[in-house]
Amino acid sequence: MQIFKLPAKSEWKKILERPAIAVAALEHIVQPILDAVKKEGDAAIARYTKQFDGIGIETLLVNEKEINEAEMALTSALKLSILQATANIKVFHLHQVSPIEIIETMPGVQCWRKSVGIEKVGLYIPGGTAPLFSTLLMLGIPATIARCQEIILCSPPGKDGKLHPAILFAAKTVGVTKIYKVGGAQAIAAMAYGTATIPQVYKIFGPGNQYVTCAKQLIQKQGIAIDMPAGPSEVAVYADETANASFVAADLLSQAEHGADSQVVLVVSQESGAVSRESLVGSIEKEIAQQLSQLPRKEIAAKALMNSKIIIVKDEAEAIDILNEYAAEHLILSCANADAMAEKITNAGSVFLGNYSPESVGDYASGTNHTLPTNGYAKAYSGVSVDSFVKKITYQKLSEAGLKNIAATVETMAAAEGLEAHANAVRVRRVF
Repeated sequence: MQIFKLPAKSEWKKILERPAIAVAALEHIVQPILDAVKKEGDAAIARYTKQFDGIGIETLLVNEKEINEAEMALTSALKLSILQATANIKVFHLHQVSPIEIIETMPGVQCWRKSVGIEKVGLYIPGGTAPLFSTLLMLGIPATIARCQEIILCSPPGKDGKLHPAILFAAKTVGVTKIYKVGGAQAIAAMAYGTATIPQVYKIFGPGNQYVTCAKQLIQKQGIAIDMPAGPSEVAVYADETANASFVAADLLSQAEHGADSQVVLVVSQESGAVSRESLVGSIEKEIAQQLSQLPRKEIAAKALMNSKIIIVKDEAEAIDILNEYAAEHLILSCANADAMAEKITNAGSVFLGNYSPESVGDYASGTNHTLPTNGYAKAYSGVSVDSFVKKITYQKLSEAGLKNIAATVETMAAAEGLEAHANAVRVRRVF
């Protein structure tokens, strides 16, 4: 990890840069895939699955037998863990549903808003070395709470032509409608345009590699909704002299192991105390080296650490400023006054307070959603919630007296804008 000691504010933008992605080169690869699937449908999907995954798939749709076999293949401990996580996530997300409230803005004029589930949504879940069945819980549960009528899942098959058993069990648990064995940019294209086998959806959710991300960004330009702009996963940790070096190192590595393009940032400050900033940083670096050597994915994590930063700042106020500037996907506050400091955080996807709130609990089972804005988008975007799966439709109902009460206001404003027909739509009702 690169160390920056007391950098000037003018240097922050450069220091906080994420790993660069060659967008133009990616689009050159991905756009032809989207075009081919749009034109050829299932034939293009079969071709790309053979090319990229190295297997031939005769039937894309997962059948009931495969789902039941997958459930039998899982240990009881894992199934119970998935069910516990499901319960916690459901409890948290159910509280995001608000009852309809009718507001009378003036006598006889009633207005309200109603949440209506998006009819058809598509979920993309990566497979490979890290089959993210936890993400399926994070997406499927709010989708079912929102009452989406059709929930489609696409996930890349393994070399055996099957999906990971935990993904299938999670899909069954959360109520996914149909499951398809297809991954990569071709899966995004299939859900965006529809094929003979895979239905078209109205909004696409889920993380993926740089090709999947690029595909989502390209189909968004064509008016197809996606959950949010996305990039590689990231975490920022703020640590003062009360932080536990072992805990901090574990948190940084838990995010670094996601992928070689992930980024972790450690911000350290100390205004007083027995432990110096340099000593704390040294202890954390030592712990990182020790823990890294024990990880199965140490090579991946080591590459991510090359993109990562340790930033020493003069005080907590400066730490808050630089953290808000970074706008991390995940932010861990390993400090004595985490609650008070959290109140000053304005840009973050999800915040973890105190020494006993590791980011991994949010990834799996605390209840909050782990599908979060990355790459600085936390300055303007929120993480996935039930709201992500609904449209909010407004309604108004006026009585005859209500129309009379508001008529003059509308007629005057319409006349001022030169829209006589608008004024007349009110005026003609006043004569009856």
